[in-house]
Amino acid sequence: MPSLTVENYVKTIEQIATAQDGRAATTGQVAAALGVSPGTVTSMLKTLDAARLATHRPYEGVALTRELANRPGNHCTPTILAAEARTMAKAQGLKIEVLDRKQIEALGMGSFLAVAQGSDEPPKFIVMHYQGAPTRGKDARAPLVLVGKGITFDSGGISLKPGEGMDEMKFDMGGAASVVGTMRAIAQLKPKLNLVGIIAACENMPSGRALKPGDVVTSMSGQTIEVLNTDAEGRLILCDALTYAER
Repeated sequence: MPSLTVENYVKTIEQIATAQDGRAATTGQVAAALGVSPGTVTSMLKTLDAARLATHRPYEGVALTRELANRPGNHCTPTILAAEARTMAKAQGLKIEVLDRKQIEALGMGSFLAVAQGSDEPPKFIVMHYQGAPTRGKDARAPLVLVGKGITFDSGGISLKPGEGMDEMKFDMGGAASVVGTMRAIAQLKPKLNLVGIIAACENMPSGRALKPGDVVTSMSGQTIEVLNTDAEGRLILCDALTYAER
């Protein structure tokens, strides 16, 4: 009896796809062609299906990450990013919370909101949960946490970036896109762990309301931060996200 090798898998699929009369071959015909029992063919196909599933599903998360990261800034605002995350979570059976400005203010995320205040686009704070292991009892497992930077467009704020290459600042939410894609892949692979994905999403824009160099803001942890360059916005939004994760 031949072993369950890749060559046998390929040959099996070829036999099933095209029989002599143009119709799909039966399990018996494939078994005869391979010189094995019908039960072995069934086992081979189940193994192949499982391997294909395990191999292809992570790529769906990678594709989602690339899709979100490659979108122009006006097609992936914080609101749109939150909607995409919600759609994915609903399809994959994940729990998701999307906090708006008032809820973010209630949590005391002054550092995150300071970055967001220069834009007309409202900020969103996205929290996704995957539970694949117990959270209580002797087998309880503490969650792993992924935190993604979600600056959907980064002009630099008042500390404005040079115009050349600024179009690429749509990629400043690549961390957030990676978290959404990873959560999708994890939901499909169903590992025995607990995972939380957190995204702080906003734009960093100049305006009359924008954060200014020299301003002092208060983070969620209660620490005050003097901002000398508004283009250092990543650490400002991530410190509040990390404090949220810790709590």
